[in-house]
Amino acid sequence: MYYPSIHTKLVILLGNPLGHSYSALMHNHVFEKLNMDYCYWPVEVSAENLPTVFAGLTRMNVAGFNVTIPHKVRIIALLDEIDPLASVIGAVNTICIKEGRTRGYNTDGEGFLKALEAELDISTAGKNFFILGCGGAARAIAMTFAFHDAGKVFLCNRTISKAEKLTAEINEKIRPCAEVVPQISAEMTPALRTCQVLVNSTSVGMHPDEDRIPIDEALLFQELAVADIVYNPLMTRLLQAAQHTGCRIVNGLGMLVYQGAEAFKLWTGITPPVREMFAVLREGKKGT
Repeated sequence: MYYPSIHTKLVILLGNPLGHSYSALMHNHVFEKLNMDYCYWPVEVSAENLPTVFAGLTRMNVAGFNVTIPHKVRIIALLDEIDPLASVIGAVNTICIKEGRTRGYNTDGEGFLKALEAELDISTAGKNFFILGCGGAARAIAMTFAFHDAGKVFLCNRTISKAEKLTAEINEKIRPCAEVVPQISAEMTPALRTCQVLVNSTSVGMHPDEDRIPIDEALLFQELAVADIVYNPLMTRLLQAAQHTGCRIVNGLGMLVYQGAEAFKLWTGITPPVREMFAVLREGKKGT
């Protein structure tokens, strides 16, 4: 059995809520498998307490952080440095501490693309994507699509001003390929019908609100691939509806693993065993 000591390096997950998260299960399994004196520790924190909690944790024996909903954007103001890609994206999900300085990265977008390519054999270039949501994960995914030569990136968000802002950033910082779509069924249909992939980047459908769905399922069609970044539950209502329609689907497990593998390398300098990460998560979810 592993026992932490004063020499144990901590990796902290910051977010709220975190009851759905399987990151600790995944990372701690790999730390143990590789006989590394590290411990991954989830810490729920509110937006108002984030600066105080973050400042305190950086003075502990912490090697780095993961950052999740809803802090991926606001955490940037607390960092000493930010990686150029994360700066363009405008959101951070991974932080390293080196020589007392914090540096933020974003592994979400590349992690999502790796999952899409591995599970659906879909490349990005020339494809049209319809993204629900404009939070931290959406920023990473949308900008990574644009960077990898997507044809069109349609952004649909409950607050249209956020979609307009992100669209302008993508078109200005990377290339002019993003468009805003109002969250009204009649206006969503024409844009969605030109797309090869629908991405839910919101938390709608996540435990404990499994009965919610982020889009009218009548808008789905068989030729559309549907990806959901939610991984608890693996089969969200959106994915169930998409599968019933005949769509190919991707759950959130692949993005979790691939972005986690990139973060692991940043914290430790070691490439983790991805197969082990998938295996422990699938086994863990059988017990839920």
